[in-house]
Amino acid sequence: MQSETDRLMLRPLQNQDYERWLEGCRGRLPSQYKYDDEKMNLSGWTQEKFNKDVVAKLQQLADQDEAYVFGVFRKSDQKHIGKVEICTIMRDEFQWGLLGYTIHNQYWRKGYGKEAVKEAFNIAFKNLHFHRIEAHINVDNNPSIKLAESVGMKFECIRKGFIYEFEEWTDNLVYYTNSK
Repeated sequence: MQSETDRLMLRPLQNQDYERWLEGCRGRLPSQYKYDDEKMNLSGWTQEKFNKDVVAKLQQLADQDEAYVFGVFRKSDQKHIGKVEICTIMRDEFQWGLLGYTIHNQYWRKGYGKEAVKEAFNIAFKNLHFHRIEAHINVDNNPSIKLAESVGMKFECIRKGFIYEFEEWTDNLVYYTNSK
């Protein structure tokens, strides 16, 4: 399953993406703020480890309808610039999913996040048949809040003590969108 925008290709990572993935991770700038991931230690990452620990695991999650992770590639040069993921919260009569997104920080402020998330909604609603997609965002993660709002997600509520991170239970804002 893959999808395109004017500038981006979203698709599951494949074994042959190892070098592009590695280059994207290596090119990250130092962390820009609290929720920007530090540079990964890539010393143990081989082609074999990538195939087994990334590509195969993500395919297994998709096969089990647990999560769908799409690499975000820039069409002009095929660079791996990030990922979007759609996780299943509940199917049955809910068809409810969770959205996550990460653009490598060296590619920020170019509209790629907004473009990738909008296309992720197309995939979620048209291909994966979700009805509701949520984003759970830390209350002080202003860039993520701005992105959610810029793609039309609506603020629903604050979930108190919702996720355990940073060695404490933290609050999250819930943003959502529904299929049309």
